[in-house]
Amino acid sequence: MNYGKRGIKNRNKEINAYGSKISRKIGQLVLKLVIGAIAFVIVCGIAGGIGLFKSIIANTPTINIDQMIATGQASIVYDAAGNEIDQYVSMNSNRIEVEWDEISPYLRDAFVAAEDERFYQHNGIDFKSIIRAGYQFIKTHGDETQGASTITQQLLKNTIFTDWMEEGHNMVRKIKRKIQEQYLAIEVTKKTEKEEVLLRYMNAVNCGQNTLGVESASQRYFGKSAVDLSLSESAVIACITQNPSGYNPITHPENNKKRREKCLKTMLRLEMVSQDEYDEAIADSDAVYDRIGFHNTELLETEIGISSYFSDAVYEAVRDDLIAMGNEKAEAERMLNSGGLRIYTTMDPDIQQIMNEEFANPDNYSSEVHWFLDYALTITDDEGEQHNYSKEMMTKWFKEAQGQSKFNLIFEDQDSAYAALELYRTAMYEELGVTETDKNCDEAITLTAQPQVAMVIEDPHTGYVVAMMGGRGAKEGRRTLNRATDALRSPGSTFKVLGSFAPAVDAGLKTLASTYNDAPFNYTGGRAVKNWYSGYGQYGVECSIRTGIIQSLNIIAVKNLTVVGPQLGYDYCSKLGFTSITDGVVINGQIYSDVNQTLALGGLTFGVSPYELNAGYAALANGGVYCEPKLYTKVTDADGNIIIDNEAPVETRVFKETTAYLMTDAMKDVMTRGTGTAASFSGMTLAGKTGTSSKNKDFWFVGYSPYYSAATWTGYDNAIEMSTASSNREQDISKKMWKAIMSRVHADLPNVSFVEPEGIVTREVCSKSGLLATDLCREFGCAYTEKFAEDNAPDPENPEDYCNLHYQGTICYYCNRIANPNCPFQATDTKVQLPLPEEPELVEGSTQIIEDENGNETYIQPVTSVYCVHNDEFFANPDYQSVIDGQRWEMQAAWEAAQANQGN
Repeated sequence: MNYGKRGIKNRNKEINAYGSKISRKIGQLVLKLVIGAIAFVIVCGIAGGIGLFKSIIANTPTINIDQMIATGQASIVYDAAGNEIDQYVSMNSNRIEVEWDEISPYLRDAFVAAEDERFYQHNGIDFKSIIRAGYQFIKTHGDETQGASTITQQLLKNTIFTDWMEEGHNMVRKIKRKIQEQYLAIEVTKKTEKEEVLLRYMNAVNCGQNTLGVESASQRYFGKSAVDLSLSESAVIACITQNPSGYNPITHPENNKKRREKCLKTMLRLEMVSQDEYDEAIADSDAVYDRIGFHNTELLETEIGISSYFSDAVYEAVRDDLIAMGNEKAEAERMLNSGGLRIYTTMDPDIQQIMNEEFANPDNYSSEVHWFLDYALTITDDEGEQHNYSKEMMTKWFKEAQGQSKFNLIFEDQDSAYAALELYRTAMYEELGVTETDKNCDEAITLTAQPQVAMVIEDPHTGYVVAMMGGRGAKEGRRTLNRATDALRSPGSTFKVLGSFAPAVDAGLKTLASTYNDAPFNYTGGRAVKNWYSGYGQYGVECSIRTGIIQSLNIIAVKNLTVVGPQLGYDYCSKLGFTSITDGVVINGQIYSDVNQTLALGGLTFGVSPYELNAGYAALANGGVYCEPKLYTKVTDADGNIIIDNEAPVETRVFKETTAYLMTDAMKDVMTRGTGTAASFSGMTLAGKTGTSSKNKDFWFVGYSPYYSAATWTGYDNAIEMSTASSNREQDISKKMWKAIMSRVHADLPNVSFVEPEGIVTREVCSKSGLLATDLCREFGCAYTEKFAEDNAPDPENPEDYCNLHYQGTICYYCNRIANPNCPFQATDTKVQLPLPEEPELVEGSTQIIEDENGNETYIQPVTSVYCVHNDEFFANPDYQSVIDGQRWEMQAAWEAAQANQGN
């Protein structure tokens, strides 16, 4: 190094050189710019961050605690005693809200210990947890997260931020939501008591097994209310919510158990429980999961999720009433399935239990069980095209391709049914040229026990339906076919009372004593009225309306309705609430109407349901006042505010009180000496009516006591003829079931009589004419005492109201009628019962078609006069003498035959 003067001088020159100065200045400038830029970026970043934060906060909704309510609650259904019997729940709606004092203190503390142990200390967010979770979030680039949310933040997620995650899952959006969530948590905490936050959280939280809120979870896992949970049980539920699937105590009890023990330790450390309480809960670590398992098994055995027929009917009734209030159907369904309604039904739990037990009792059915196959098949061919096959197509194939003309989808056992469908399925695959695999075959198979049965019991004085069954056998799901309310079947002879006899008596046109000749008779179109019975239906037998009811006489019912007019019968049935009858409907271009003679025998266009038939008979039990049947009394929201008040009976007087009593009195005889004796039981006053439809497709029994009315129906779902064989009496099921159930229902009720109203009088009448009895009637043994409405009773002061069939005088002993003056067969001072004239409008000038004992059609001339045939017209016939001679021969032959029979 040169430190001399020259060297120093040269060095100064280098330093002061111009180029060097420029370079040095540029470098300094660059350094300043870099530092300034960094500072600017920092300042801008801070300003931008503050601006972004303010923007996020500005876009955060303003809320209060009242808005933090989880949407969707289960609607709860109660029986008449206040017991919960069902819930109507849609997805994410199985929630039952409860109040603070309806939750066990153990459960409240368990949630704090498991989810947010500093809940009562922080201001809505927990910074310690945030730092821990933030580190994990950054470390994994958002792929993994740890729980840092406080209970307040979780409440916000469950009530306010429920749909934000649908916008996307990138980090910016997650951070944005997190900032808003934390901000709102702080704001809520400033304005709200901690207990209110915790309560709303416990009512909203997901607890697995499709339960939302602690009450639903408590009921699902332990079968008890949340207020009754022990410490051990509370810890189980509190530990589910962090991962409802992974910590599910049914499917993953081992995972829940580990977290539960940690929760209990935290509770002990935080002095929420004592050492003794902790030790007791730990000792219950295995047993608590056993209890959950046992309860779950019980739920599965009772077909969890499958409602009763009664509950199904309630659902539809409430839905229809909500629609009638102005709600759209979709809104009514939403209210029922997620609106948190409270529905109070009319079901009597004790009566319903009796019905359940008797429907499950095989002794109440016929000896043979058949099976009805409901089948649908979809085959996907090699090109992906789907081919659908129904049970109707299957039936047609068996009849046509297999020659089984009587194939009707009814099988003697289930194996036979499966063999048939396998044969059909194989044939369809062969027809398509497709090889069957699991992937190209989709089947729906249901086998239902037959014959089916349905029953309804009602309090006739209020219209409250107390019990219902819509079928026998296992119920397959919710709102399946309810035969009690939805199956329309011919009511058969039960309509004789409601559609023929009661209207005639009520209108003052007939009485119980009114008589008809139970002789062959045709409908207007010429078709003969068929008889189900023997012993009646023989030409010349006079039968009263009372007898027609007791013995269920077809011809008497049809003749009666023909006389009083089918329109009258139809009008009364309309007042009795039958919604399925029609006075004119076009089907396939043809008009059908129930305003005709077949109404008397239940020959309807569509049929009726047991639900409505029972209500019709309940009107007679209620003194002639029809009460609209009710399945529920009120509907409220979750807070108890009434939405529908359905408690008051909706009443319509259809029959006079006297008419109702007279019909009841006649149907009492049905139970003691008529067609209903098999349904009767001792210890209770009963009235009832049997019913059988054409070709034995339906068997009914409907009856009542002073307490309840009940209707029972039996039939095959595909409406085939039932067996009346002595070895398999399907016709007896309705009566047997009615007796089995109603005898138990009335077992502890005092036996009281039906109340006789004012206006009922008695008269001694003739059983042949229905008029006041004479001495001749008594001599012939035809006098009896009958009951009448006072305003429609025969008048003893009126000579025309006395019997005119029992006659003493000159008769024609050939035809047993009053002799005409020139009659060749006159017998003087003779006592005789004259034949009952037909109503002129029934047979005027027509010939009746009947069947002889071999089923062949034959013809007879109806009786139209009480006078003998030997009148002026008879003697105007040039051959009258030969006719007289022939008649003498007929009388001689008849006398000889009678003598021969007497000798035998």
